[in-house]
Formats: sequence, C-alpha cells, structure tokens
Amino acid sequence: MELTSHVSPLQYGRPSTNGAGPLVAARDLTRQWGKGSSAQLGVDRVDLTIGPGEFTSIVGPSGSGKSTLGALIAGIDRPSSGSLVVGDTRIDNLSDDQLTRWRGDSVGIVFQNFHLLPTLTAVENVELALEMSSQRVGRRDRRERSRRALASVGLVDKAKRLPGQLSGGEQQRVAIARAVVTEPRIVVADEPTGSLDQASGHVVFDLLRGLTSLGTAVVFITHDLHLAGQSDRLVEMLDARIVGHRALSASAPLPAPELIGAQ
Repeated sequence: MELTSHVSPLQYGRPSTNGAGPLVAARDLTRQWGKGSSAQLGVDRVDLTIGPGEFTSIVGPSGSGKSTLGALIAGIDRPSSGSLVVGDTRIDNLSDDQLTRWRGDSVGIVFQNFHLLPTLTAVENVELALEMSSQRVGRRDRRERSRRALASVGLVDKAKRLPGQLSGGEQQRVAIARAVVTEPRIVVADEPTGSLDQASGHVVFDLLRGLTSLGTAVVFITHDLHLAGQSDRLVEMLDARIVGHRALSASAPLPAPELIGAQ
C-alpha cells in the first residue's frame, strides 16, 4: 500500500459561493460532431444544475457522454447548441481567448493521466496553474501558495521531487494541488482514481470530497460505484442523455450496477 497516512482535507482556499442560485446551469446542452446521418452525439439535450459546494458524481458506461459533459462544464470543449452558465458567466458565448482566461481562473481540472511536466518539480508543476491564470501573483507568493497547496495534499516534503520520483497516487495528489491552487469555484475530475490502486484512489477521493467544505463544487466522473455512492448527487448517463438523477445521503445504499451501466 503506497499511502500509509491520512491526508487532511484542503483548508487554504476560500472560493466565493455567493449563495444565490446554482453554480452550474446547463440548458438543452448538446455536443455533436458531424451532420446528417453521420452525426455523432456526445451530449444530447442535457439539463443539469449543480450548486456551490456540491459533490456530484457522473456515472455511466464508456461512450455514455459523461466525459464529454465534464469537458463542456470545464470549458475544455464547446457545446454545439444550448446554454451553459458557470458562476456568473455564460461560457458557451465566450471567444476562444475569453474561454481560456476563464478556464485558468475559474475551474480546476484533474484527469486520469496526471499531465505533470516531467522536467518540473512538484511545486513547479503546481505553480504553472498560477502562471497561466490571469491572477497577478508575484514569484514569491506563487511559490508560497503552491507549497501550501502541496501541504494540503500531504506532499510539501516532496515539493522538490520530479514526477518520475513520485508514485502514481502522489502524482495525482500533485495534480489536485495544481487544480485548486487558483482557488476555483468548481473542480472537474475525470476518472481521477482510474489508474490508481484502491488505497490511493480513496485518498484522492477524500481530498476532492474535502473541497466541498470550502464551497467548491466538484464534478466527479467515474466508473467506481463505491466512490460514486458517497456523493451528494448521482447523475447517470447513457447514450449521451441523462437517464437518472438522484440525491444521495451518506448512509444511502449504492445504486444497482445495472442502472448505471457499470462495466
């Protein structure tokens, strides 16, 4: 087992929740590639709202559209039609440059593959997020904030190590620190535990879950039914549509695998 100690929840960010209405509001959201009989739908007329500080899991079989929906919410991809409001910004109307700036300031993204630059240390990888944002942060403050982010995921003692000197679970924790160092209002995590062993996956999940205590909304895309069952809400996708949407409590039983197309 590569992780032997409990990592405390993140405690340094203070995202604004403003408390008025949903943080994410998707209406009739569609992502389509091609036209006519050859058209492929990634997301088909989806309506979804997510509140500040809410932990929402999106589940479904491969090809169901869950990753496409996550990419739209994160501003990585653009919808073909419909509207998508995140915070106070209708992001489907932004220009490419505006969307890039918005993404750097407003959303944290965690992937299954860690996407750390191999020639940069852990703390330098985290600093990149601040450098790419529009936040005006001096070099000294960037380093301090990045070290605090690493401390929050239990890795400040490995700040100077290269990714190749870290385990898979540790690399994913660096990726989480990078995602949250700008103090975004929403984090989108696409299969962040998919390439990790069970113990490391649980640590990563707990770190993401802890973000909600700060008012950060988390969109957690996963095949893992056990982890999904610990969410605030479960969104089930199949064939590019939302086919189920339910609130969960901490004591709620796990959904039946056949209902969400588990593989």
